[in-house]
Amino acid sequence: MYFTDRGTEELESRRGEEEVTLAWVAEQLRVFTDLNPEFETAIERLATWLARLDDEDDD
Repeated sequence: MYFTDRGTEELESRRGEEEVTLAWVAEQLRVFTDLNPEFETAIERLATWLARLDDEDDD
């Protein structure tokens, strides 16, 4: 188990039943980055990875 699994599990248990848009997620990532600029690279990588999940060229 990775250290980040705890946060992921908490997210799922607290908000797993909610439906949100990707626009809402993107806004929350912007807010988080504004409050925690030291995580800018990680957030950028996560957002890019999510955006390109269905790209066939990345196999």
